[in-house]
Amino acid sequence: MANPAETTIAQGPLAKLAGKYLTFTLAEEAYGVPVLKVREIITMLPITSVPQMPRHVKGVINLRGKVIPVIDLRTKLALPDPPATESNCIVVVQLPARGGELRNIGLIVDAVEEVANVAAEDLEPPPDFGGTVGVEYLLGMAKVKGVVKSLLDIEKVIADDVIKLPSDQLA
Repeated sequence: MANPAETTIAQGPLAKLAGKYLTFTLAEEAYGVPVLKVREIITMLPITSVPQMPRHVKGVINLRGKVIPVIDLRTKLALPDPPATESNCIVVVQLPARGGELRNIGLIVDAVEEVANVAAEDLEPPPDFGGTVGVEYLLGMAKVKGVVKSLLDIEKVIADDVIKLPSDQLA
């Protein structure tokens, strides 16, 4: 007979979060984004800086003829400045923009780990730190192979950046 707590989790609001996540590291911590939002993973490319952008917006890259904005996810999440390593890469995610069209955004991460299949019973809601610490960027916490990974709501993480990126002026 199933444990009632497990049945509640499997049928509760976290159940809709079950699925495949691309996991990666930032500042020695593990994070994940839904794999369906990931377009591709590329090695670091030369980034062209754009004047008057926030510190976490590193600039743009030319990806097969398309200009893609690049955000340093570590800086965006207020983590310590990253040392550059050979494992740094850009995860290109595809997210809705104004008007409903899809837009590609590059996210600099320390290293990509794997595509993990996260079951409903391996999910927990974001921790409650009280009113002073916001967790609006988190979908939940996943336990994958004994390691806790923070699942990011990537649309919320970069929502304010998508509104006024330089490519808006190109359209």
